[in-house]
Amino acid sequence: MKSKKTRSKSNIFFKAVLISSISVFLFSCDKMLEVDIPQNQIGAEYVFNNVQTADAALANLYGNLRDSSPIAGGSGSGILWGTYTDDLDCYSPPGENTGIRDLYLNLQIDSNMRVLDFWTSSYKNIYIANAIIEGVEKSNTLPVKEKSRIKGEALLIRSLIYFYLMQIYGDIPYAITTDYTVNQSISRTPLPQVCTFLESDLHTAISLLDDNYRNVERIYPNKKVAQLVLAKVYMTEKKWNEAESILSDISGSLLYSFEQDVAKVFLKSGGHILWQLKPKNANSPTNEIQALYFENAAPKLYALTPDLVNTFSSFDKRLQNWITPVTVGNNTWYRADKYKNRTTNTTEYSVVFRFEEVYLLLAETLTQQNKIEQALPYLNATRIRAGLSKLEAPISRDNLLIEILLEDRKEFFAEMGHRFIDLKRFGLLNDLKNTKPNWENKCELWPIPQQEIVLNSNLKPQNSGY
Repeated sequence: MKSKKTRSKSNIFFKAVLISSISVFLFSCDKMLEVDIPQNQIGAEYVFNNVQTADAALANLYGNLRDSSPIAGGSGSGILWGTYTDDLDCYSPPGENTGIRDLYLNLQIDSNMRVLDFWTSSYKNIYIANAIIEGVEKSNTLPVKEKSRIKGEALLIRSLIYFYLMQIYGDIPYAITTDYTVNQSISRTPLPQVCTFLESDLHTAISLLDDNYRNVERIYPNKKVAQLVLAKVYMTEKKWNEAESILSDISGSLLYSFEQDVAKVFLKSGGHILWQLKPKNANSPTNEIQALYFENAAPKLYALTPDLVNTFSSFDKRLQNWITPVTVGNNTWYRADKYKNRTTNTTEYSVVFRFEEVYLLLAETLTQQNKIEQALPYLNATRIRAGLSKLEAPISRDNLLIEILLEDRKEFFAEMGHRFIDLKRFGLLNDLKNTKPNWENKCELWPIPQQEIVLNSNLKPQNSGY
């Protein structure tokens, strides 16, 4: 029996779990259908009757994060925002990968397919998270401890996706239900209120999660990951003291140790890893290396910008270990080489968060509060590991912030949208006018996808300049 409404791609729904793989399906469709459940599927109301099927639903969400989300290694913010800012040059020929190329040229419009894909894949995953949260809350059979864990992880993932969405779109719909009658006409929530919602949701996630990882490879987030995301929200709001408190707690945890060897930073076994995503298939290379690798020829997709490469001194170990020059004839390009295994991969997963970020964010929060002496060791940790000299006091607050931003860039290039988020937090996005010829003030945000506004007029007004 069909529903009465025909709506947006964003009106996606939790349909069923295949018995064969026990994985949750979420469909993005033009019609909300009420259909009979096929014989080889379990209805959503049964998914949360036991831990095995509930975890399968959660595993499906992690699979989506790996393949199509803001933190997807080959197609997420690391690539898109790296080329959108000034870390990656895009070499797709005109007419190919047009959406990405227009983002690289800062010529995006509201019909750009990459802008739309980023939006729809994010809300698809948010819907899955909401379905899991609702299913867990309604379950009368799941053990209390497991209900807390599953809900906490889903809530954390939803919050992380919203954090990325607000960075690039500004005011966004904050959907917390699977009710399509609500979601089909939802309005955008002002950015300050989004941050307030995120604070509340992340505090809840923190209360539900444990510090101990449920997998030794840290492929599922723990309480400390939720704390880190909350600290990042606080820093967006310039709540430096609150962020400092959380980051200090993470930095003091015995779960983590600072990796002293640059060559080991992207090994999956490191004690500095907070969270990483496992490749889809055993021994497969990471999505990052598949997107960024080229050799013995001009790049077909991406290469590091000369502007980025020139920020490194010649004796910086990161230049030597994470960047590889590729010379063909008289031309030299630079390849991002953080991940090494292109064929049989037994040592690398896609890193989402690592301890170095905690240190550099803590250095920033302390510096913003003029706690210069306290901030310097956290900045110097990555500098010393890279073979650089320590920065010493006296140094002004403003000069130290410049050094922190530079260190952020050298440490996290092409990772998880760091460059865009860092420049935005520092209020320096429009400095990209110096290196990106088409950058305008409006580029601080992407447009709301035209297709979504057509289907839901409550998403108006469009972001300024589009």
